[in-house]
Amino acid sequence: MSFFERVKAYFSRDNFQKDPELVSFDELEPPKVAAPMPAPVTAIVPTLPTTGSITPSVVAAPSQPLFAEESQSETKSWVMTPPSQKIEWPNWLEDETLLRDEGVIFGLSESKAEEKVAIIRNYFVHQTADWEREVERHGEKIQELNLFIEQKENRITELKEKCSDMESRNHDGEHQLPRTIVGLAFSAAMCVGNYFLIDDTLRPLYPNSQWIAVGVFLAGMFNLFGRVSLFHDTESNVSWRRMLEEVGMPFAAALFVFVQAIQNQGVWRASALFVFVFFLFLFAGKLLLSNITVLRNDLKIWLTGTNLKKEKSTKTETWDGEVARLTAEIDALRVQKWQILPNLNKAEAEVARLNARRDALIKLFESEFYLARQLRDRLTDKQWREFEKGFE
Repeated sequence: MSFFERVKAYFSRDNFQKDPELVSFDELEPPKVAAPMPAPVTAIVPTLPTTGSITPSVVAAPSQPLFAEESQSETKSWVMTPPSQKIEWPNWLEDETLLRDEGVIFGLSESKAEEKVAIIRNYFVHQTADWEREVERHGEKIQELNLFIEQKENRITELKEKCSDMESRNHDGEHQLPRTIVGLAFSAAMCVGNYFLIDDTLRPLYPNSQWIAVGVFLAGMFNLFGRVSLFHDTESNVSWRRMLEEVGMPFAAALFVFVQAIQNQGVWRASALFVFVFFLFLFAGKLLLSNITVLRNDLKIWLTGTNLKKEKSTKTETWDGEVARLTAEIDALRVQKWQILPNLNKAEAEVARLNARRDALIKLFESEFYLARQLRDRLTDKQWREFEKGFE
């Protein structure tokens, strides 16, 4: 066996199966078989006569008509689009056997492996371009849906916090409106009774004018118009002027009633009337004003509580409706997301498959290349000349 035949046998397919040091990637993916090219249709066309006789000649007829028949229903477009040029790739990119031969040839030559590796990578860049665009498009759509879902979830969280704050919100204090109304009615009745008691006492002496009783009653109720009662103000010092203002007029009015009553009644009865009227003047007016103030505060608390209940009912119902609507929208967005995920996974799997195929072909080419390069480096000049003669 000659040296050239030994080299060819070394790189044969049978030797790949026997030698464990040689790497084959056939198990990664079965090689793609290129579709057979259609055979050209031949036709006998007569040539121009040169010597007066017709000599038939065989020429190749075009596989497609020169002018395609236009369909009458086809809509014509006058938009000029540049023709897309199809890139013609080497056949060894689709056939592993040819790729092995290419690796051996380049390994035995002075060329570098990076040139063919760049071609392989560029080929798979074109193969994965459409799938990568699909991955990018589906990924952007999913990110957009995730953004919408996050915004709606944040809005739901905000509404739930508002509902919780609204439920925990209570009006300040508890009103005692019924008790205040009853106390106000009793204090008003005390003041009215005090007036009629004064009027009944002064009527025998002043039978023609009831305005005297009204004047005495208002004079005794003079302390009604004071800001704070002397008996309820424990922080400020009591001066004699304030004492006179607080007690003077009620005492004078009660003393006037006592003097008028002692003329027609006994001393004990007139004295009891004096004490009773005096203390009514001191406390009944203040009690009336206090009840009016308390009534105002209780009404404010009651109205605040009523408005708060209405606000809770209205806003809670509105917020619950919005939460339900946002939840339905989130479910719809998630359904859209789940419909996109299979397409995204398919595109990613296809990109991963093509990248794995690319890496396998690169490793296969580099394996053949470096094995051939090592063999070439071990050849002597004589063996190399014999090897070159084998190709001639």
